[in-house]
Amino acid sequence: MLCDIGAGLPLIDTSLQGAVAPSIGAGSTGSRSRHELSIAAPFRLDLTVSALRRLSTNIVDVLTSDGQYIRAFATSRGPVVARVAQVNPEALTVTLDGDLREHKRALALVKRMLGIDRDIGYFSRASEGIPWLSPLAERMHGVRPPRYPTLWEACVNAIVFQQISLHAASAIMRRLILALGKSVDSEGVAVYTFPTAEGFLGAEDDILRAAGLSPGKLSTLRRVAEALAAGALEEAMLEERSSPDAIALLRAIKGIGPWTATVILLRGLGRLDVFPMNDSSVARNLSLVSSSDRIDVESTLDSLSPQQGMLYYHLLLARLEARDDLGRASGSKEIE
Repeated sequence: MLCDIGAGLPLIDTSLQGAVAPSIGAGSTGSRSRHELSIAAPFRLDLTVSALRRLSTNIVDVLTSDGQYIRAFATSRGPVVARVAQVNPEALTVTLDGDLREHKRALALVKRMLGIDRDIGYFSRASEGIPWLSPLAERMHGVRPPRYPTLWEACVNAIVFQQISLHAASAIMRRLILALGKSVDSEGVAVYTFPTAEGFLGAEDDILRAAGLSPGKLSTLRRVAEALAAGALEEAMLEERSSPDAIALLRAIKGIGPWTATVILLRGLGRLDVFPMNDSSVARNLSLVSSSDRIDVESTLDSLSPQQGMLYYHLLLARLEARDDLGRASGSKEIE
């Protein structure tokens, strides 16, 4: 069910003016619409956002102290801010602020990012037969597979998080967003739009290196941005391919290996039939959850197939739970 409120409101210009952060909120009544989304229970907004943002220090995907999710989308007509609240187990309310002509697309992105229409029943049933996984799956009941709004954002996250710790990568992402993103004030809460591929291509190397990008990652990101700008890489190209073929296409870009390509498919395209192997963080999280170093990963993945990608999110949530960063309000904990 989709209910739109405010369709007759007049349009207003919310374009960014230089470096000034626009204020979008209750005062911008001409640009606001509200929507109610019916969702199939179980669904938990806090868990899904936690899986999406990784750490509470994320300044793009913001979770407030009262449980609202806030995200600012960059558009050609200025930023559109989405505020999402879970009003009951089977409904979300989405408030959109910004140019009304962009609201339909923004609402579709919210649904995509939060996995609202995804059915993960197979994983839930299969996890019940795995003794070490079952308690975790029960605690995380209601998480849906999140998905980045664009292929570019998925690629940036996967490449930045290559071969370094969660906190180190998150710190680099934060500096990159502060340098290239746009700040938006939403009812007193500061959120940032994610830097665009065009903005990245136009940035000086010194700025990108200052954010913490290594020369190799900087070069890989430039190759990805160039491929997207030239149309040599498009989300549709990956969508129409099987996961192995899509991985092969991504690996044709220098600097993208098997792990990175798999994470792009999982987090960018919502492919649950993939799992990032040879990941030291995954190995540590498996040991944390199972209290053993002798888990037969291949057998476990076979049991969970074709939704083995959900294991990745559950292991991440287990790690956040152990660090007391699960569902924590954004900005309430500094990067360690």
